[in-house]
Amino acid sequence: MELFDKLAAKAKASRQRIVLPEGTEARTLTAADRIIADNIADIILIGDPKEVLGLARDLSLRNISRALIVNPADEAVLDRYAPMLYELRKHKGMTEKEARLTAGNPLYLGCLMVKCGDADGQVAGAENTTGNVLRAAFQVIKTKKGIDVVSGAFIMLLPEGSPFGTDGIMVFADCAVVPDPTSQELAQIAVSAAETARDIAMIEPRVAMLSFSTKGSARHERVEKVVEATRLAHEMAPDLILDGELQADAAIVPRVSATKAPGSVLNGRANVLVFPSLEVGNIAYKLVQRLGGVQAVGPVLQGLAAPVSDLSRGCFPEDIYKTIIMTACQAIGAKEHK
Repeated sequence: MELFDKLAAKAKASRQRIVLPEGTEARTLTAADRIIADNIADIILIGDPKEVLGLARDLSLRNISRALIVNPADEAVLDRYAPMLYELRKHKGMTEKEARLTAGNPLYLGCLMVKCGDADGQVAGAENTTGNVLRAAFQVIKTKKGIDVVSGAFIMLLPEGSPFGTDGIMVFADCAVVPDPTSQELAQIAVSAAETARDIAMIEPRVAMLSFSTKGSARHERVEKVVEATRLAHEMAPDLILDGELQADAAIVPRVSATKAPGSVLNGRANVLVFPSLEVGNIAYKLVQRLGGVQAVGPVLQGLAAPVSDLSRGCFPEDIYKTIIMTACQAIGAKEHK
């Protein structure tokens, strides 16, 4: 069974409520219609109901009427959510008037619904910038307990028959958000990536903390950062199969591991690679994607208290459909990890 078939089955078995703030965007509606038809998740659309349903008719979508449509201009809606935003942001100087105005922004409204338990996750970005999507998530949902940093992981689907990863699947992090993480942040990224591996990649994580050094073969402050991050990650998640510092070949090639890192718990079979900086992670995933014919799925935002997924503004309905499925599975995992 392919990964997305497994994820869809998981989502169906524990239906989550996914809010789509861009409820009057054609690609988003098309994906939502398919999600509803396939009984994968309960969909909440934010937008003027007349506009949403009118666009659905124009697109010949038959299932949108089964979604919950929330009007961001409805006074009753603002009465419910604006006070919550005010309480969250008043220490930053937000007034009640500003909170009511901001709560009418669909990106913030969706996050407020997630924050108070009226929704389980949010998917946006088809027509909003990544900065706007993340800003609302950071200000409203914030990070989960014990995590201070939000990072981005890619699920790497390797060509059939590849000897690497687990069932041809690997997780790379951070490849999208944190330019130069501290040791503590790197440890948190590792623990978050392990959760992503379980919740979305559907594999049991074996985490390698990567460096240009293996077990003291080089001395540098950047090596020490990874060594310290490895120690902290072990403290955060003692049962997690994790090792470092390791060069990439020692992490994923058993023969090299036996020579460079004898006794490593990974034995050269890591399926989660944690990169020491964003430039390394971003370059690595793009090179592997292009040179190796690997499908890179993501970025998956990890570390938030509840899932918020960011789309590319050039995305297709199929991309949104799959992102909703992943977000639903993240939401399931978030509840299990509490």
